Amino acid sequence: MSVGEDTHLAGVDRARVVTWLAAHVDGLVAPVEFTPASGGRSNLTYRITDAAGRGYALRRPPMGGVLATAHDMSREWRFISALAPTAVPVAPPLAYCADPGVTGAEFYVMGYVDGRVLADHDAGVALGAAACARAGEHLVEVLVALHALDPAEVGLGDLVRRTGYVERQLRRWHTQLHASAAQLPAPATEVALLDEVHDLLVAHAPRQSTGIVHGDYRPGNMAFGADGTVRAVFDWELATTGDPLADLGWLASSWQDPGEETAATTPGPSTAPGSPRRTELVQRYARLSGRDVSNLPYWVAFSHWRSACIGAGVQARYLAGHMADDGYLAEARARAEQGARLGEAARDALRQLGI
Repeated sequence: MSVGEDTHLAGVDRARVVTWLAAHVDGLVAPVEFTPASGGRSNLTYRITDAAGRGYALRRPPMGGVLATAHDMSREWRFISALAPTAVPVAPPLAYCADPGVTGAEFYVMGYVDGRVLADHDAGVALGAAACARAGEHLVEVLVALHALDPAEVGLGDLVRRTGYVERQLRRWHTQLHASAAQLPAPATEVALLDEVHDLLVAHAPRQSTGIVHGDYRPGNMAFGADGTVRAVFDWELATTGDPLADLGWLASSWQDPGEETAATTPGPSTAPGSPRRTELVQRYARLSGRDVSNLPYWVAFSHWRSACIGAGVQARYLAGHMADDGYLAEARARAEQGARLGEAARDALRQLGI
């Protein structure tokens, strides 16, 4: 859709945004076309194509329903800017707009990285068995590279907190679960189950180390080349400093083995031919990083619980009309409805630790 058309773009004032882009993005040639990009369910993402055929991506928060501490574009911008010079592949950061007067909220623009997003089983099948095997290997290698970085050395030292990562996360997501439930009431039994798991996670929080945590590390937030190598890691909205095992727990909780009945936190390519099994991913991470992963069941439990909280919030935003019409509402409903199953999976994972 071109700038001159009157087609509505949720969250984008076309005239003002194009004027801003022309002034702040080096080399961009107007006019430009905007296309909603699928994949990100927390923030609005648009692909921009300029008159010279160059591609960019614009990220901004939803139009409403923004909960406290969520959808922080400046945080995403800061992390990709810090990581761009490192071995962790990210989209090139190009320009950040802190002025909500341009289009109603802060936003940033990055280079568009073309590639395959492995968001589900079919995407893995289409990639092919050999490339799926390499994708499983390389996403672990990239995660190890991320966790090897010292936050202070890449300019993120001021984000290191004295309080524990999981304690902060439990407060944040428990608060947001109840805020989302107030907007879109969930079954009382489901909320009670998630409250129970929350209390167990609080009571048994482990000792933690400090590194950079992506917060949503999975194949659906990456662009892969045809050979299975990771070209870029996206969606740094939840990035922070904290225990790196949180990322491994999230990856493991989303990595469903073939024939497994336990609900995955999010869909992925893990059941496609060639994809490694979950234990292989964990063992590879432990070998390459040198980290002790014996407490991983705790982080898997936390991930299942957090996914249930996120699902409730995503559905609430879609039903309230705060997200673009990208056809995801049915999936958002389904994800929210599996909240009870995720809560039960979290409780089962804690039982593996004798909790």
